[in-house]
Amino acid sequence: MRTLIIACMLASGTTGLFAQAYQFTEIKKWEATPVKNQASTGTCWCFATVSFMESELLRMGKGTYDLSEMFIVRQKYLNQLQDNYIRQGKGNIGQGSLAHTFKNVFRQIGIVPEEVYHGINYESDRHNHSEMLKYLHALADVAVKAKQRSPEYYELIDNLFDTYLGKLPGKFTYQGKEYTSGSFAASLGLNLDDYIELTSFTHHPYYVKFDLEVPDNWEHQLMYNLPLDELMQALNHALDKGHTVCWDGDVSEKGFSFVNGIAIHPEVKNVDDYASTDRARFEKLDEAGRLEEVYKFERPYPEVKVSPEIRQKGYESFVTTDDHLMHITGIAKDQNGTTYYITKNSWGTERNASGGYLNMSESFVRAKTIYIMLHKDAIPEATKAKLGI
Repeated sequence: MRTLIIACMLASGTTGLFAQAYQFTEIKKWEATPVKNQASTGTCWCFATVSFMESELLRMGKGTYDLSEMFIVRQKYLNQLQDNYIRQGKGNIGQGSLAHTFKNVFRQIGIVPEEVYHGINYESDRHNHSEMLKYLHALADVAVKAKQRSPEYYELIDNLFDTYLGKLPGKFTYQGKEYTSGSFAASLGLNLDDYIELTSFTHHPYYVKFDLEVPDNWEHQLMYNLPLDELMQALNHALDKGHTVCWDGDVSEKGFSFVNGIAIHPEVKNVDDYASTDRARFEKLDEAGRLEEVYKFERPYPEVKVSPEIRQKGYESFVTTDDHLMHITGIAKDQNGTTYYITKNSWGTERNASGGYLNMSESFVRAKTIYIMLHKDAIPEATKAKLGI
């Protein structure tokens, strides 16, 4: 174990002031690949799931891999276009999705290393899908209005992705061996049937699967529903046994501060201590012309004791929303003994002092988790028996 103290210091650029007086002791932290940057895209679902799978390969002793997110993302857009057309234009062709989309695409077309398909074929060193998506929506709309997809439609779609993301590889050589995307995927030895999604909501029965009602579940994947305490037990059991966990949840809350490397769910008594969302905190220029954070996380706060009822109320009042996927890699505690989950984000390494990581408190995770994905062997045996796994 090692103790980390997040000191109060002014970082360069727009990173603002970091939290002071938090003292974290790492209890467990498992291997993960370097932090990446999804940049100007809504593809956190893929970055988080790829990171999770890369940690799985490390856990299984298969070595270090850097897998291509954009190879998966490209096919996901194609699948959404198909779904949207069949639904007469009422499908979801946004950038978001959920972790199971990675599994579905992996089974469909395989995967390639990042060095084979990095997915940036335009004048940028970072991902940016804003312009590409405008053309994508336009092409989708034309096909729906015409009530047909011509050969030219398919050619235009392929050319769009080739232009922005690059042409797909056929055969390629990686570490001295020749592969296709399918044979490379097979070489990794990942059994995607081993990975399941768990959630916890009271409007469906426990211990059965249901279609989670969030917009990014456009594939209508079923997830196992557990009581909240049992969901947290599964998360803790996984981390205790050397597994990491793919996490989906709400990061629009005022207690989520990536710049400070903290996510908490405090009992707010003074609104001036805790008055804006993570994005809105950057609203004041200092004398050097840098953005300062107006509201700071200066010490551990008393947090809400989150019950299933509190969690459900957040979901049904649309306060708790499906915002973002990240990768939980360990557990830490602060100086008061509060549990936090060490979390790898996909927003690069420059925006906070923790190298792109943050610590999410137990209260925050209980309240704001939408679902988790983990290996079925990481789930307690009693829970597996109840689920029939």
